[in-house]
Amino acid sequence: METIRLPELGTASAWRAAARGLLGQEVPPDGVIWLYGDGPGDLFGDAPSPIATGQGPNVPKSFVQLAESVCWHSDCERFARLYAFLWRLRAQPGLMQDRGDEALARLRILEKAVHRDKHKMKAFVRFREIDAEGPRRRFAAWFEPAHHIVEPMAGFFARRFGDMDWMIATPGRTLIFTGGEVSLAPGQPKPDFPEDATEGLWTTYFRNIFNPARLKIQAMQSEMPRKYWKNLPEAAAIPEMIAGAEARAREMQLATPSLAPMRAERISERLRMTEETPAATDLEALRREAEGCTRCPLYRDATQVVMGEGPTDAPLMIVGEQPGDHEDLAGRPFVGPAGQLFDEIAGEVGLDRSQAFVTNAVKHFKFAPRGKRRIHQRPDTGEVQACKWWLDAERTLVRPKLILAMGATAVASLTGSGQGILKRRGHFERTEDGMEVLVTLHPSYLLRVPNAEAKAAATRDFRADLALAVERLST
Repeated sequence: METIRLPELGTASAWRAAARGLLGQEVPPDGVIWLYGDGPGDLFGDAPSPIATGQGPNVPKSFVQLAESVCWHSDCERFARLYAFLWRLRAQPGLMQDRGDEALARLRILEKAVHRDKHKMKAFVRFREIDAEGPRRRFAAWFEPAHHIVEPMAGFFARRFGDMDWMIATPGRTLIFTGGEVSLAPGQPKPDFPEDATEGLWTTYFRNIFNPARLKIQAMQSEMPRKYWKNLPEAAAIPEMIAGAEARAREMQLATPSLAPMRAERISERLRMTEETPAATDLEALRREAEGCTRCPLYRDATQVVMGEGPTDAPLMIVGEQPGDHEDLAGRPFVGPAGQLFDEIAGEVGLDRSQAFVTNAVKHFKFAPRGKRRIHQRPDTGEVQACKWWLDAERTLVRPKLILAMGATAVASLTGSGQGILKRRGHFERTEDGMEVLVTLHPSYLLRVPNAEAKAAATRDFRADLALAVERLST
């Protein structure tokens, strides 16, 4: 009797190597005892054998993919089930297509459970920001998977959250990402994480996207099982939202007939745009007024208005396009990937962002939902014109010496036209009331350029424009 003990790390690869070796030695399935990690052995079995390697038979790619998933299931019989099926597969190459085979059906159930557990981990891991000792922000999260999926999920989280350091603690394994390197540590009890202000923002966003007229409690609990609720900050709001859903749906039905037709809404927008500039005398008062802005439809879907920030006497005003997904949740401009790229290049030319007033031409996030993602959409002319009211108010209060307009939307709002940015970049223009505007590219453009050579050239131009702004401010 062969006894194979598989490691807790690299389990799938180790099982594959062991299965090849056993097949090479013609060891039947009932001649193998499979053990996992440091778990207890078989009372009557021999000491574990070293994992033999060998050239196994060619098997369908679909079986390899099946085994790669099933090996991470928590079923203690998973390795034996896989080997028994592989043993039969040698003589029956078409077995993977036999939907009536009970062994294959059982393996498919295990595979589906692992895939579902991975999906839940992607959806329900909630990071909290913890102490930041280095140059990168640090986050931590707690998750309780049903299967051994932490190791195979490492690549996904490293790609998705590569711009920060983080830790995902679980009872079985702790996944750590520091300085771009992934490592695995033993599991641990749930850490006592500090309070995180962003959880309030996340809950606000969750409330805003909740549609009471489309509430299906059974479907919701199927996608978001209650066992995950204790680690989801937004779950605390669910009972209240369910209790009030019927009343809110009735309110929506009553409100619907009073909505203005689209043409009338456009006319109303133009009339609102002709109103006088707000009488706010400071930026904080202006921000409070903007929180109630309904000048264009963008306020309906955005989480919150994102106004500019920085010194009120800043000599430089930096104007971008509109808040992105990160800015919409944080309520601050330029905190996402484009903002981080701007900070990096600005630092290279000696431009201190903390000494500038940073804002956007449009104050609400415009996006199109695609699954669970919110895809950025460029504001149209009417939306830019509606928000120009707020940008002009900010310019009036700050009165910068120079405005750095980044991207077509910002340039259109400040100069009246956003055409031909690539030809206009690096040149000084003026607003209608005479403020000097330096035209340049938006840093998000640098992130999107697919060609490496073109990306390097665009980055070089952007860096030169920022250096030109520093030079103009010093004169």
